Amino acid sequence: MGGVPGRGRRGGHRMKVSAGLPLVLLSACSLAPRDTAVGLPVPATWPTGDAYGAQTQAALPAVSYREIFSDHRLQSLIAQALETNRDLRIAAANVAAARAQYQIQRANQFPQLDASGSAGYSRSGSGSQAAGANGAGTSRARGSFSAQLGINSFELDLFGRLASLSRAEQNRYLASESARQAVRLALAGDIADAWLAHAADKSLLAIAQDTEANAERSVALTRTRLAGGIAPRSDLRQAEQILAAARADVARQRTALAQDVNALQLLVGQPVDPGLLADRIEEVTGAVANLPAGLDSRVLLRRPDVAEAEYLLRAANAEIGAARAALFPRISLTGLMGFASSALSGLFADGAFRYSGAADATYPIFRAGAAQANVRRSQAERDAALAGYERAIQVAFRDVSDGLARRGTIEDETQALRQQVDAASDSFALADLRYRRGTDNFLSSLIAQRSLYQAQRDLVSIEREAASNRVALYRSLGGDATWE
Repeated sequence: MGGVPGRGRRGGHRMKVSAGLPLVLLSACSLAPRDTAVGLPVPATWPTGDAYGAQTQAALPAVSYREIFSDHRLQSLIAQALETNRDLRIAAANVAAARAQYQIQRANQFPQLDASGSAGYSRSGSGSQAAGANGAGTSRARGSFSAQLGINSFELDLFGRLASLSRAEQNRYLASESARQAVRLALAGDIADAWLAHAADKSLLAIAQDTEANAERSVALTRTRLAGGIAPRSDLRQAEQILAAARADVARQRTALAQDVNALQLLVGQPVDPGLLADRIEEVTGAVANLPAGLDSRVLLRRPDVAEAEYLLRAANAEIGAARAALFPRISLTGLMGFASSALSGLFADGAFRYSGAADATYPIFRAGAAQANVRRSQAERDAALAGYERAIQVAFRDVSDGLARRGTIEDETQALRQQVDAASDSFALADLRYRRGTDNFLSSLIAQRSLYQAQRDLVSIEREAASNRVALYRSLGGDATWE
């Protein structure tokens, strides 16, 4: 997994040991199972067939969101969100906490040195009777000082228990970093989708407003024809229904636009400049570039969620080593060295310095099988992590396959809907002209107007879906050169 930050850079540093402590930093063996490569539980190539179209055979390039999202307004929104989004701040805090936990665990592999010191002063003299008899009392001052440097029960990691726990925490830290990358990737995609949704709702609002204007003209004409006795009241009522429905759609679309802005502000983490929003979906259909899928499904291994699952699998593997090492005796060392003097003036005199050391070993005789059960528990958790890793790959493969299937057919559907809008527009123009000339009834004009309205809305939806499909492929293939 070459694209994940931190892999292979942490936890692999060799410790420089002092010659004076050869036993304290003794290299430990590891009882953890060897990390082995997991075969991909998915086909090696993407699906093919009529639904998928012709796929490029080029390997997936390293890209950045600026290459995929070419519109400068969308780029600006994503750049702002990367600075101010609260979910990203939470993810960053989780990474910092995981890093600190790894450092805490790794510190247990080193001896802990504690220093302490104390000083005292006392004065003693003769009693008052002696002072009265001799005319003066006698007194004696005494000072004492002690200093100690101690090692608090340092465990010799002969069987790699502490090292395995450190590796487990290291991989959990790296998993948290992959989780942060997943948040970044999802954030860029969510902003692009919300931005496209706003553009689509803006187009739908324009369509509803045009329909409202046409309905108002139809109502006025029908009312005039009714007053002239050449149109029935039913024509007026039908025209008024179209007008009321169009006005309801206008109100609904205004609400949707306001909610789109609210969604963008939540994602960005601050108020959104209206100048960064598009006016209609037609002007942003080319704002999201096509991303080549590549035939080799191993590109899924760089997805942040897949990388996170792999690190958690490695952590579970290390936990097995820690559980196995717990079956063996634990050997601990304690040491103390310092100096003490009963008088400050003789602080460094001969005999003032002293040292001591001790070692102990413990081995559980009877724990009712708890240690062996702990090994079995860690093995079961490793099996669950392995299944989770494989499932993450399978979900990623399904995401990409679904995106490719939609990309292979959506252009044909878009072209068909454009032709439908052209035909419906011409049909409505002819029906409206016939009605105005009195050669056809209002029902034909009404049906033609409804067909045009629905065709226009369908075209807006498919154009938004086509752009969102490219966003989905960007997210499902995973990886961004900006965050490598």
